[in-house]
Amino acid sequence: MALGILGRKVGMTQIFDEQGRAVPVTVVQAGPCHILQIRTLDRDGYEAVQMGYMDIPRHRASRAERGHVAQLDSKAQRKRSAAGLQSIPKADCEPKRFIREFRVPGEGLAVGQVLSVEVFNGISAVDVTGTTKGRGFSGVIRRHGFKGQRATHGVKKVHRHPGGTGCNTSPGRVIPGRKMAGHYGDVRRTVRNLKLVKIDPETHVMVIRGAIPGPNGGFVVVRPSNKVG
Repeated sequence: MALGILGRKVGMTQIFDEQGRAVPVTVVQAGPCHILQIRTLDRDGYEAVQMGYMDIPRHRASRAERGHVAQLDSKAQRKRSAAGLQSIPKADCEPKRFIREFRVPGEGLAVGQVLSVEVFNGISAVDVTGTTKGRGFSGVIRRHGFKGQRATHGVKKVHRHPGGTGCNTSPGRVIPGRKMAGHYGDVRRTVRNLKLVKIDPETHVMVIRGAIPGPNGGFVVVRPSNKVG
């Protein structure tokens, strides 16, 4: 997994290429992101870089959220200092609303460092991870694309029903995994190998070809793609 960046989906639009063809693109507001922690093999058992995006007002952040990014004075902290224990470095920034880790070594990076879309210079394709739109409890037509039953004589008020779901006497039960109505959406999804059309470091904007998961304003994780072809 390569080091990426965090951001929010702004929305979709279209641009025109050199041949005058309309190209559908998604605009992502990515960064600036602060590095909050660098996980090491000795201390944490694995290597990772923890990144945070979008500030939370201090008066609305919990003490734990404030203590995650800044050194707070407390009785426990004074005891640790008196015992000669060194605390882990803090980013010394505002509390963050969206925090994720990238399982990459932290060589060359420091806690408190700010990353922008410039980390994608020279990158041609990206993978985007987000949470899909939640559609609540949905029927089989909306959830699975069922055709539905006939709207002709003999079909009475069951046009959108799933139809029969059972089996014969053996096994005499509904097989697990049968497509039925249920919770639809609100799951984590990744769209891979999307072309990175443009980045703008001044406005912290990325323009990505195609659609990405989630509603406008939803948080996303963007990584360089390792998919070939």
